[in-house]
Formats: sequence, structure tokens, C-alpha cells
Amino acid sequence: FRRRGSKELRRVGLVSERASVREADVERERTVDRMNSFDISLVEEQDPSVSEGHKVLYDREVPFEIRNQTDPHDAAQEVGTLEAIKVKILIMGEEQNPLTLRIELTSENDLFFHFNHNLDEHGFRQVQEHQKLMVDFPEYPNVLIRMLNNCIKEPHSHLAVFVIEREGLARLDFIQNMEYKFVELLSCNFIASPEDVIRAHICFRYNTLKSRLALVQARLQDIESLIKVKNPSLLLQLSKPPAHGRR
Repeated sequence: FRRRGSKELRRVGLVSERASVREADVERERTVDRMNSFDISLVEEQDPSVSEGHKVLYDREVPFEIRNQTDPHDAAQEVGTLEAIKVKILIMGEEQNPLTLRIELTSENDLFFHFNHNLDEHGFRQVQEHQKLMVDFPEYPNVLIRMLNNCIKEPHSHLAVFVIEREGLARLDFIQNMEYKFVELLSCNFIASPEDVIRAHICFRYNTLKSRLALVQARLQDIESLIKVKNPSLLLQLSKPPAHGRR
């Protein structure tokens, strides 16, 4: 009688364990379905920056010195503030022979901060002649990327100064500190983006964050389901609020 009872208990234990594993598998499948329904790549395809067929060459935060010179008579505006600006470089056409280039500047501190710099080969010739540049238009994107990376790696010797002027105009100056003098390497003209473009980018950034939040919440539910099956007491412990320090 005892042997048969122990066998029955083992069977019950095996059935219970299989049921728990199956329950965990079902929860995992549900989580995968939830995560698939919030596929981040589908959201990224709605990026207004690439809606016209542009390709992203560069997308990083770069330390900028922001100067507001909307009032030329205000000497206090000469003092800038340091801020991490997200720089996105996009091209239309092949990377070795681009048709057009666009730079987009955005800020996490100000959702309505949005400036762009657009240039084709004809416009580049004017910049090339005016600033005495020794590169051609196909090399221009790599020159910009190299300067931006220098501002990240060597912020004390390579500076990116963004000057906001009147009527939505702005200018980005790349400056090198030679210890005995400051040398301006390159200057790019920018213009504030139209209101509808800014609104489209804000909606895109909001939807992207919302989708990422949904992915994290789905993953958290998956972990909680697995812990519930494997170690329910641990889940109770995790659910408790953190204990404050003793007085």
C-alpha cells in the first residue's frame, strides 16, 4: 500500500510539474504575441526623417554650445549654454555619390527645438568657394561625421557652437582650440523647421517611447509569470515595497 501510494504521489507531482511548465509556456507565448504587437521596427518606419526616402548616416548626441543671438545689442547673449543635441545626418541617393544631404538637430530638453540644414551639390559649390573647402560634395558627409565625433571624443579642443539668430535662422560653427587661438574649421547654415514638421516629429518620438514602454511592460509580465511558476514566494518578496532604513 505504501509503495503504491508513493507512486501515486510521484505521478501527481509529475502532472503538477508538467502543468506548471505548460502554464509558463502559455504565458511566454502570450508575452511574445504582446511584444510582436508592439514591434518597434514598425514604429521606426514611420520616422518623418526618412519618409521621403532618405538614408540615415549618423544619429548621435553631440555636446553643443548654444548661443541665442536674436538680439544683436544684448552682450549677455554671447555667453552660451552647454547641451547635448541629437544630430542626424541623412542623404538622398548612394552613400558614395549623394544627391542631397540633410542635417537635423533636436533636443530632449525642448521638444520644439528642431533645425535643419539642407544642401545639394550646387549649393555645396557656393559653400566650398566661400569657406575655401578642399573636399568635394561626396566627401562632405564624412567630413561632418568626423568633426562631430571629434566634438564627442575631444570636447576641450573641438567645439560645436550653435548660434540661433533672428527669424528662425541659425548657424553651426565647428571650432578647434589650438591653445594659442581658436580656428573656425567649418560653418553650416540652419533654419528652424516648419510647425507641421515639428509636430510630426513630436508625434513620432511620443509613439516610439510609448511602444518601448509597452515592450518593457510585456517583458516584466513574462518574468513575473516565470517566477510565479518556479518560486511563488520570491514573487511575493519582490512585490513588497522596499524597506526603509531603520531609525
